[in-house]
Amino acid sequence: MRRARGVPDLSIQELTVPEAATMPVDVSTTMAASQEIAAILVEAGALSATDLDYALRVRAKLANPRPLVSVLQDLDMVSPETLRETLTRNRVKLRLGTLLLELGVIGESDLQSAIALQKESRGRKIGEVLIENHFISEDELLKVLSAQLGITYLDIDKLPVDRTLVAPFKPGWCLRNQAFPFRGQDGTLLLAVADPLVCEPATEAARALGQSVTTCLVRRHVLEQAIRVTSPVTHEPARAEAEGVQVVAVQNIIAAAIANKASDIHIEPMSDRLRIRFRQDGVLVQHADLPLESARGLTSRIKILAGADIAERRRHQDGRMLFEHEGASLDLRVSFYSTIHGEKIVMRLLNNRSHLLDINDVGMTTRILQRFRDDVLDVPSGVVLVTGPTGSGKTTTLYGAINYLNNINTSIITAEDPVEYVINGINQCSINPKISITYEETLRHIVRQDPDVIVIGEIRDRFSADTAIQAALTGHKVLTTFHTEDSIGGLLRLLHMDIEAFLISSTVVSVVAQRLLRRVCPTCRQDHVLTPDEVRRLGYSPKDVTKLTFARGTGCSECRYLGYRGRIAVFELLVLNEPVKDALIQRRTSYEIRRISIEGTGLVSLLEDGIYKASEGLTSFEEIIRTLPRLARPRPLPELHRLQGALK
Repeated sequence: MRRARGVPDLSIQELTVPEAATMPVDVSTTMAASQEIAAILVEAGALSATDLDYALRVRAKLANPRPLVSVLQDLDMVSPETLRETLTRNRVKLRLGTLLLELGVIGESDLQSAIALQKESRGRKIGEVLIENHFISEDELLKVLSAQLGITYLDIDKLPVDRTLVAPFKPGWCLRNQAFPFRGQDGTLLLAVADPLVCEPATEAARALGQSVTTCLVRRHVLEQAIRVTSPVTHEPARAEAEGVQVVAVQNIIAAAIANKASDIHIEPMSDRLRIRFRQDGVLVQHADLPLESARGLTSRIKILAGADIAERRRHQDGRMLFEHEGASLDLRVSFYSTIHGEKIVMRLLNNRSHLLDINDVGMTTRILQRFRDDVLDVPSGVVLVTGPTGSGKTTTLYGAINYLNNINTSIITAEDPVEYVINGINQCSINPKISITYEETLRHIVRQDPDVIVIGEIRDRFSADTAIQAALTGHKVLTTFHTEDSIGGLLRLLHMDIEAFLISSTVVSVVAQRLLRRVCPTCRQDHVLTPDEVRRLGYSPKDVTKLTFARGTGCSECRYLGYRGRIAVFELLVLNEPVKDALIQRRTSYEIRRISIEGTGLVSLLEDGIYKASEGLTSFEEIIRTLPRLARPRPLPELHRLQGALK
């Protein structure tokens, strides 16, 4: 490779000799990538030899090896824009996966997972595998392909259409070759392509137009949109079948969500496409992109199925639909939200559940479960609050408690919106405002049914809170859910609803706060020793915690190369004793109430339960940081093991 005058020889041996003995077996590939990119940057004048030498010394001292490009950017020696422009002008002779890794676009574990998927798919291109499995976006891939092949990438949402340029081509040529001719802003004749490695379209385009063309990269949906605009008008049969197509599209989306065990479907209109994402294990995952033109038909079809007004596009709407799947009816709650690009649709799959969990199987540790049964569920009266944000598993815990209380001697009655599990032996009511079965109307009548246990699906307002408190005062047991951050927050929110403190202290028996964390895949699980910074982020002092080992999934076919499979619940159980009730009546701060609860009731916080379960290899550091509130410093791990007992 030609080098500028004064640039040092960047051989692998001189690049980082001390690293060669300690890095993985594929170190030569990584070093070669660093060598070539560094040489190009220096030769182009984007990086000085002195700065490069300093960056190499910094990287050699890092505890965890990092790509040279990442180090250069962290040191503000090279900006992402300069890097991209320089590499595009000087074609990089590296394999795509190696280049993605060196540029920091993808991690090593994700790349290995993608390569494994590519082998399973029998010869598919690595770029297609990376995009379809959501390791990287199409935009990220095209930017790297631009650097690898030296082909310009145009980050535009729409191609300029000139029918005179398309006229010389045979009908269907653009669609068949996934290529489209157009003129750039400077008058240059360009050919947008989907696959830059296929040379025939550029050759044929130059022959048809009688002049040379320059190949460029654009996003696939941008290319397809331009091709549709210039295609001959032969779509009358398609228009006649449009309704049937939309029916199939909706069915396929919902069926795919069920197959992927998704809890929600997000259909979002963007400026240039219709994005479909599924919430799987509590995290939104990209499913597909559809042409923006399909948005109106798809939205209208879903509105018809959900009983919403198809003529109204300016206002938000709600609806509900039943979906027949494999002999069972699935209930979906549908929300339409008007945005600047159109209507966003969220469909919640309400009863996409395999079976009702026993209270012993919801995920509580032995001692918490015993306290929950003995000191909460077996108490004859009082209010039990199950709290947490949407999607935290509150309903599953609530139904587990109901199932535990259900026996021949107990009358249980519910008011739910909607009924998510049907349990034999209890009287369940599903709220339906369209026929005047509202929460207010139902709660007025529920106490007249001589119940022993009353289940209120959710405390939504002052009226439902008052109803729960009054029912508990008259000797009933009340189970309900609440949206708060933690157990102490449940008590404080009741106070903010203007419920008197003495009423709360005399009726609320317990507050259970919970969250759902993704479970590390047991097939590809590996030990992960936390770094000092990770230990600090958990709330511990690195001086006090010398070694803390959690788990991390590397990705495999069993978990779709995500590193996680399924979810686990973490709990915070507050059982109100006299000191806590007294602090509540005196309106102490949440910090003081929490301190009293920890000292007097053995409260284990959500964070502490998460740390305990992570230490058992069930979840990861990343899930704890992403999901759990960090309100107080956690206690040492040996003490948490003593407080928790074994996992149930």
